[in-house]
Amino acid sequence: MTKGRRGARLGISVIVDRIVETAPRIPVRDLAALRRQFPGLAPEELADRLVAGAVKGSAAVGASVGAAAMMPVPPALPAELAAEIVGVASVELKLIAELHEVYGLRPPGTLTERGTAYLGSWADERGIDVSRPLTVNAALGVQMRRELRQRVLKRTVRNLPNLMPFMIGAAVGAMMNRRETGRLAGKIRADLRKRQVPWEALPPAPGLIEEFEEPGGPKALQDPPKPPGE
Repeated sequence: MTKGRRGARLGISVIVDRIVETAPRIPVRDLAALRRQFPGLAPEELADRLVAGAVKGSAAVGASVGAAAMMPVPPALPAELAAEIVGVASVELKLIAELHEVYGLRPPGTLTERGTAYLGSWADERGIDVSRPLTVNAALGVQMRRELRQRVLKRTVRNLPNLMPFMIGAAVGAMMNRRETGRLAGKIRADLRKRQVPWEALPPAPGLIEEFEEPGGPKALQDPPKPPGE
């Protein structure tokens, strides 16, 4: 194996590790928050709005990666390219998570477990089958790592024109990111529609933001305990 090929493989592994680390930390709006933010929209209309925002965000990532390209990767894989792939993956993972909310198919489990499930959805370009939950250890096994590497490799090859000089690379990168995110969204939505749960049939579910609150946090300070005797 040549030195360049070894460097590229190592660089892809670094990107995969960063994406795996980032996935559970991506802020996701639950269905209630999305309906408050976009009142009066039906599920498909709401999904359209989410996709439009993600496509715009994905296209904008390429213009900002230059200053943020601090990831330690081998010389065979430019840091700008690595940073862009991680940035676009974050946009797409957030979109996938919120599309599952819209279609009533939030996977069970903790933040880490759901983040891992969304990683699998991103790697496979398919919606999650919530009737077949996987443990975190199983989901992050050899097979998923291989699928994530393949997904990152494809994006690396597709994003190479983004490194062209002047403004040509940024323009090409924006167009390619926009197209790729839109294509992914179409595949995920088509899969989720097959198992969609109507909003009126959903049981009450805790808001996702509550999972970030710890004892003694802001929520606990809203209602201070009354003094004895009151």
